[in-house]
Amino acid sequence: LQPLAGLGSGLRALGSALSSWSSIAAPPVQCEPSACAQQQQTASSSSRRRRPLLLEEHPAMADPDVDFTSGDAGASLTYPMQCSALRKNGHVVLKGRPCKIVEMSTSKTGKHGHAKVHLVGIDIFTGKKNEDICPSTHNMDVPNIKRLDYQLVGVTDGYLSLMKDNGEIREDLKLPDGDLGKEIESKFEAGEEMLISVLSAMGEECAVAIKAMTSK
Repeated sequence: LQPLAGLGSGLRALGSALSSWSSIAAPPVQCEPSACAQQQQTASSSSRRRRPLLLEEHPAMADPDVDFTSGDAGASLTYPMQCSALRKNGHVVLKGRPCKIVEMSTSKTGKHGHAKVHLVGIDIFTGKKNEDICPSTHNMDVPNIKRLDYQLVGVTDGYLSLMKDNGEIREDLKLPDGDLGKEIESKFEAGEEMLISVLSAMGEECAVAIKAMTSK
């Protein structure tokens, strides 16, 4: 019995020692301030990368009507033509204005190997004369010109009321100055039916002629 009593006393002493050892807390692991900040920044960046992208945050992406691939191309106001290919009674842009060519002359080839073309044109809207000289091998701008006929239905406060082929009425064209404007007014007041020829080029429009209505 004496040996057993000694064994029990030893076990109790071992348990007490283990209890004392477990009560000692391990010191917390500390990191340098710069290292901790870097770890937090990395975790925040990773969180941002994993966050799903919402369409509400990008209105242009959320709107199905927004089209980034198409634009309003429209018809070009002018097109290039080599100077030597221009002809009298044709059209060209001189001094930034659409003109009808009334005179053309070509000089002899100079020492630099280029003949020069002297152009004289009349502004199709103002009637002003413009001139220019261009090497025959260079390009010049030629205006895209459109001519349409409208039926005159009224003259109000210096503006023409014109009817298109589809029945729509436009009232944004001024009565032309000079003899043409006076002729339009006098014929309209006399009850005559007529067509007005409208010339458009380079963003400008002007009534340029009168045509008699023909019975269909």
